[in-house]
Amino acid sequence: MVEGLVQQWPAWNEYGRYGDSSADSDARDAKKAVIDAYGAENLKKGWIRVCEQLKTITDEISAQGSKAIPVFKATDILQNGFSDDQRRQIKKHGCVVIQGVIPHADAEAAFTELNTFLQANKSKIRAWPDDSPSMYELFDSPMQNTIRSHPDHLKLQRLLNALWHDKTGETSPDPLIYYDGVRNRPPNQAFLGLGPHIDAGSLSRWADPSYRKVYDAIFSGRPEDHDAWDLGVRKDAVQDMFKAQAHSSVFRAFQGWTALTPARAREGSILLYPNVQATIAYLLLRPFFRAPESEADILDATKWTFDESGCFFPGTDKKESQFLSRTSHPHLQLEECLVHAPEVQPGDTLWWHSDLCHAVDPEHRGTQNSSVFFIAACPTTAMTSKYIKRQLADALAGRQPFDSRGKVNETLLKGYKGHEGIGEEARKAFGYYL
Repeated sequence: MVEGLVQQWPAWNEYGRYGDSSADSDARDAKKAVIDAYGAENLKKGWIRVCEQLKTITDEISAQGSKAIPVFKATDILQNGFSDDQRRQIKKHGCVVIQGVIPHADAEAAFTELNTFLQANKSKIRAWPDDSPSMYELFDSPMQNTIRSHPDHLKLQRLLNALWHDKTGETSPDPLIYYDGVRNRPPNQAFLGLGPHIDAGSLSRWADPSYRKVYDAIFSGRPEDHDAWDLGVRKDAVQDMFKAQAHSSVFRAFQGWTALTPARAREGSILLYPNVQATIAYLLLRPFFRAPESEADILDATKWTFDESGCFFPGTDKKESQFLSRTSHPHLQLEECLVHAPEVQPGDTLWWHSDLCHAVDPEHRGTQNSSVFFIAACPTTAMTSKYIKRQLADALAGRQPFDSRGKVNETLLKGYKGHEGIGEEARKAFGYYL
């Protein structure tokens, strides 16, 4: 058995192969806009090319399993930066584990303090799912701010942001801190709410003209030329065109979490599809094609029909992240390519590109809580700076961040310390000088 493969496919939602045409005018307008701009022939050409690419990619991932996800040591990265080979691996796979960013003892202490803090404020902090809380709407706690403001964490975020390029010169890899929540998942707690999905918007990728431009090569019939690391184009994309709690207002070059406890396969970890270029191309082209009726022809891309009049966006809900499934996106071979992340220890960090398909581990068969702080790598852009400036003002006034839609005044929580004691580099990242 290849390490990291899903042994038994979970009861995640399947989004259908054919589906009903959407009555949503935004979806219909988005599809028409892409066809008008790029033409049917380019979309057909791109479809055949990306499905051909996926044959090789899926063979590689299914043979490697979790070993397809690069693992590097922070001591090396923080001292020397990423080597050319490390950059190549991260850009190819779109994800990476960096070990030992936070000292092991400090991460364990943060976990202990987190549990004390949650218990002391149990009646005030919201968490979900309601029947078995594990995802906490906590954003400005002392423990989160201590880890976020750690100099090595900030340095690593800058190095990750610098993997992107921007010839416009209008952005900087200097990190800005985006407030996100906490996971503290008890053992034996099933979780099916976040199956295979991609964040940073859903229908916005097709509907927003600036977001569509990010994928110009894909829609132009050249998916192999798609540059998944061009911040100069991505910085202008409106990923929350359809406002909802699932959508982030800021661009996260890498989503990420910092482990406070050990995390391993089937013990409350995460699954990743370690390819970013071809998978996002396939996702974007999928709504333009109708599957053949015969199951035997499903994986033959030439048997799929260009569908100009229908409007079926599988797994796409304007108010949710973009979801995928085995049935709706068959060429991705999710059962073979969605793999568990490598084992991590307290203080290790895991990062994945904003276009990467991932899922929360549906199982937790471990013996202790699986706990992480969600801390992304966000470069400095005009759009992000505007949000972070607002986020800081909200935090100081006791309001939870806008994207969370939360109503709790965290300044009134027992043990609250604000940004007490953080250094100058951290103050910059928190938005004090914007």
